Amino acid sequence: MESQSTQKLKNPPKPPHNPISELWWFFAAATCVKLLLIPAYRSTDFEVHRHWLAITHSLPLSQWYLDETSPWTLDYPPFFAYFERFLSIFANLIDPQMVHLQNGLNYSSDTVVYFQRVSVCVSDLCLLYGVYRLTRNLDPVRRKLIWVLVVWSPMLVVVDHLHFQYNGFLLGVLLISLSYLEEGRDLMGGLVFAVLLCFKHLFAVAAPVYFVYLLRHYCWKGLVKGFGRLLILGTVVVAVFAVAYGPFVYHGQIKQVIHRMFPFGRGLCHAYWAPNFWVFYILLDKVIAFFLGRLGFKIQAPAASFTGGLVGDSSPFAVLPQITPAITFIMVLLALSPCLIKAWRDPRPMMITRWVAYAYTCGFLFGWHVHEKASLHFVIPLAIVAVQNLDTARHYFFLSIVSCYSLFPLLFESQEYPIKVLLLLLHSMLMWLGFSAQFTKDKTLEMAPSGKNKDSHLELNRSVIAAQKGGFDIGWVVWSYLVGLLLVEIWGQFLHPIFLGAKLPFLPLMLISVYCSVGVMYSFLWQLKHILVS
Repeated sequence: MESQSTQKLKNPPKPPHNPISELWWFFAAATCVKLLLIPAYRSTDFEVHRHWLAITHSLPLSQWYLDETSPWTLDYPPFFAYFERFLSIFANLIDPQMVHLQNGLNYSSDTVVYFQRVSVCVSDLCLLYGVYRLTRNLDPVRRKLIWVLVVWSPMLVVVDHLHFQYNGFLLGVLLISLSYLEEGRDLMGGLVFAVLLCFKHLFAVAAPVYFVYLLRHYCWKGLVKGFGRLLILGTVVVAVFAVAYGPFVYHGQIKQVIHRMFPFGRGLCHAYWAPNFWVFYILLDKVIAFFLGRLGFKIQAPAASFTGGLVGDSSPFAVLPQITPAITFIMVLLALSPCLIKAWRDPRPMMITRWVAYAYTCGFLFGWHVHEKASLHFVIPLAIVAVQNLDTARHYFFLSIVSCYSLFPLLFESQEYPIKVLLLLLHSMLMWLGFSAQFTKDKTLEMAPSGKNKDSHLELNRSVIAAQKGGFDIGWVVWSYLVGLLLVEIWGQFLHPIFLGAKLPFLPLMLISVYCSVGVMYSFLWQLKHILVS
């Protein structure tokens, strides 16, 4: 008989598996697809970010938030302006006209297109690191499933790599912050979140959750120790904001910066209604106005329309009371309150991602001037918790399809139609296969026999069959909703132009907004229920 030492020499132990090497392959595959889309449609946001390169490169810092050379004025917080300044260094080396304040207006040469598209792909490395930190300790199946949901997200492809923005980079910062909180490193989590707020202030919707959680979990450690930790945390956050905003305070520009960041005059709704609560409010106002008009009442139609650019200085309501930013702020806080109470009573690190996702859902549903792209703020974090159990997987499968479909109007040109449809179909198939493999495997392990009798193989085969029959299933309600989603798309894309195209051109967009709003409201109620019972 061979000794144990001899056996170890013949069969040396395998080195610990490093998931980062596999994650690089996921990222490389996604990047190849994104590079193929470089010549595709791009929105006005492309020119917005090119102009920000020119502002930060051509003007001194004291004039960044004063410039009005273009309608696309700088309205992001200072860290993002510094980020644009950093990119402008390389842009100037590649094509100086790209960063020229006057000659660069609406400049869209191939060098500009390739530079800006590639800059988004490179900035996605931040998302890659955030995903890695959150999944490195999970089992391989769950880890790879999360990679598919996040790294291969069709929503990020549509919004960042077609429409054009840097959401992947910013969401990566958010995931890094959440990873520190899940590890119990609260101070680092708070610091990274403060950095995120100085990149994009719209992430501040989750600030109440962070505040309550960090106060209870990090600072609530007795009077002396707790006060010391509160002082340390406050110092860290103030230091981050001082680095971001200090130069503008020095130049006396802080009021202008705040004015640019919070343009409440834009109105309650964006040009394309995001699928949230206010869709129902607007629709109710239009229905009431219609019937009152038929009854002989003189109803003045609002200046803002469903399809016309930015809403402007007033909310588009003819009958119902106007909604102010204060009202939306109160509604978001009220919707958040159950989560805040839960975070105070039971501040568990493993729940923080779910709570933050719920906060962004509340902001999306009840916030002021919400863009449809903001659904990324809760869909991406929810991908992290989607693999926890079958119920969360069903919810995520439903929500991600609804949210991705709600972005279809962003790509309105006919040549992009096959792209967005194929992205959604492929994502749906990958989710179904991934969740089926995950939860079929889990059920098989649960039902597998522990004994070593002669019937063990037969029992195992039966357990596999039972697991396959009871694997991933979304239920008839969700199936019915998704069939309705398909009918909405068939009507809007193929039938409406034939029958009602000239009479009611706005109808397809309205149907998408209303129908997707129902889905997002369902997700909000689902998340609220699971927060209360968890």
